[in-house]
Amino acid sequence: MRAALYDRYGPPEVLYEGRLPVPSPERDEVLVRVHATSVNGVELHVRSGRLRLPAGRRFPKRVGIDFAGEIVRTGAGVRGFGEGDRIWGILPRGRFGSAAEYVAVRPRQFSLAPRNLALVEAASLPAGTTAITALRDKARLKPGERLLVRGAAGGVGSVAVQFGRALGAHVTALAGAANLDFVRGLGADEAFDYRTTRPADLAPFDVVMDTAGTEQSHYRGLLTRGGRMVAIAFDTRNIPSGAFAVLASAVHGTRRIRFFSGDPDQGLFADLAARVENGDIRHVVDTVHSLSDIAAAHRALEVGGVRGKHVVRIG
Repeated sequence: MRAALYDRYGPPEVLYEGRLPVPSPERDEVLVRVHATSVNGVELHVRSGRLRLPAGRRFPKRVGIDFAGEIVRTGAGVRGFGEGDRIWGILPRGRFGSAAEYVAVRPRQFSLAPRNLALVEAASLPAGTTAITALRDKARLKPGERLLVRGAAGGVGSVAVQFGRALGAHVTALAGAANLDFVRGLGADEAFDYRTTRPADLAPFDVVMDTAGTEQSHYRGLLTRGGRMVAIAFDTRNIPSGAFAVLASAVHGTRRIRFFSGDPDQGLFADLAARVENGDIRHVVDTVHSLSDIAAAHRALEVGGVRGKHVVRIG
């Protein structure tokens, strides 16, 4: 099968389309023909070598963590899913490889895809489960509360804006100047250019959702008494400083920074699918790339200014 690979850490140009055997599903797995995947920030950090210590030095390595596709074979122990089912999901935490023609996964890692989306469109949304977990489960966002979303035009941020609006919050978005009208169209009540707006320019917030990872202590200072900040990233250019900001905030009670890495299950994917089908959340695809052009997809995300997701069409 065709798959995106790289043999050394480095810039996007280290990526290439190679060949690997088609995986054989275990008894509790399904084999999925992948129609599309998307590019996620953690893949850029691993591929570049910024996370080489946990990633190790065994090559070739693979990319892709989310997927939308069709089941072509089921293990004998799988119940509730069958050949031909359209599904979407995310590989288990720490595993890469969905940028390929086939992937084998357990049912916990996927659900049926939204019926109102093509699979290439659906591939832009699985990471949106992170926004649901952050706002509903970690921050417990309530109707009428003030929410700030950093990185509001990105793959997770764009879902957070929509989900925050669906929960009845007043949503303020930070994004690039070219994307301010875009995030307002997603449901933001206010939108500001992150390059020219400092934390001191903003009003207090009940919840801050941070997808950027920089200046976290400054944005934590915007929280109201009892406010909550949820971060899904920290500054990979200065990992010790980012980790210290998260740990040091723990002494401030409810005003601490809650950092987490998403590991969604079938129920969460099904919840997201239902919200897409009822119109609470819509997909946003910036650009669709081919598998052979995987390097361009990574380069485009590194450049920034993304609206939603860079999607990689597999077949």
